[in-house]
Amino acid sequence: MKSNQMEIKFKSYSENESFARSVVAAFCVQLNPTLEELGDIKTAVSEAVTNCVVHAYPNSIGDISIKVLIWDNLVTIIVTDFGIGIDDIEKAKEPFYTTRPSEERSGMGFTVMEGFMDSVDVKNNTKGGVSVKLTKKIKSLKETKVG
Repeated sequence: MKSNQMEIKFKSYSENESFARSVVAAFCVQLNPTLEELGDIKTAVSEAVTNCVVHAYPNSIGDISIKVLIWDNLVTIIVTDFGIGIDDIEKAKEPFYTTRPSEERSGMGFTVMEGFMDSVDVKNNTKGGVSVKLTKKIKSLKETKVG
């Protein structure tokens, strides 16, 4: 079984969202995912990071950390902020729920993540902030193995 991991940390500037999804996608390429699988990962990471940028640090800039773990053909991505946390995680996961309706937010971030990944786990951290754990099994790995 193959395992690998990487971790990055960056500031919660909105322009870092595209950086984050590109770095994660580049790391996942070693599993030879399909373009669809890679697109799914990029979309979910984009949503998770955007949630950090928009909600974790109101009126300030903070850190966002992403850890990617690969075990055989399973990718686990943990996006963590160190901000204010989420008052009601179950409510926040409901489609169309938003705490920022004046900013034309759709409230679909967690729903989108759940649609593109095999599992999404959201939790408040004991020291503050939120961690979103995204997992996806890359099916194309088995199809491309030789021997």
